[in-house]
Amino acid sequence: MNDRKNAGMTKVAVITGGGSGIGRAAGRKLAAAGWRVVLAGRRQAALDEAAAAHPGLIPLVADVTDEAAVQRLFDETVKRCGRVDLLFNNAGMFPPAAPVPDVALADFTAALAVNVTGMFLCARAAFRVMQAQSPQGGRIINNGSISAQVPRPQAVAYTVSKHAVTGLTRALALEGRAHNIACGQIDIGNAATELTAGIARGSMQADGRMAPEPMMDVEDAAASVLHMAGLPLAANVQFMTVMATAMPFIGRG
Repeated sequence: MNDRKNAGMTKVAVITGGGSGIGRAAGRKLAAAGWRVVLAGRRQAALDEAAAAHPGLIPLVADVTDEAAVQRLFDETVKRCGRVDLLFNNAGMFPPAAPVPDVALADFTAALAVNVTGMFLCARAAFRVMQAQSPQGGRIINNGSISAQVPRPQAVAYTVSKHAVTGLTRALALEGRAHNIACGQIDIGNAATELTAGIARGSMQADGRMAPEPMMDVEDAAASVLHMAGLPLAANVQFMTVMATAMPFIGRG
């Protein structure tokens, strides 16, 4: 994208997992900054509630594991908004905690279906739009989680899936160069959302203890996404880690 040529245009973002948590907070932050934002997710009621906060938010139901649904999401976004400047690839799921011998295959494959295949399908659809549109280009931000760097105990499926996201990020960044598509990854640790409420109450540590963990405000995670999104396409945050300062991450285990 020629950022100077595009400076007067309203930029368009697609956020998956947009009905709650980090996705909802990031969508509202981007909308407040002047973006048109499509909030995508599986629950219409949650999307409608999230989108009611700002007229720049557009709720669209989509299951990221469904190839046809993902295509419809991006087709509808282009129909309504004309282009896609940003994909925040945020949808994810955390299967039930279990030691490796007890992990159910269904839970393992479900985590990979959402966290890896779903991210790929959305990235592929966004890449196609960004490559073909004029001005060409855009940005993809993958939500990796700090589990893309180090594991939590009893979370093998989530850990494997998030390490795979890092590979996806690197591949997209490499191939995106030729089409003015930047791709980076944000690894978020302990942002306070509905999903992480259990961690705040008490989470298993590497030595087997259960202990509550410090949390950060989800708005600070959203602000980090906004910073990455706001850069000109000539600059890219390749990997960002933003986390609760006192959480057990550095030196974990």
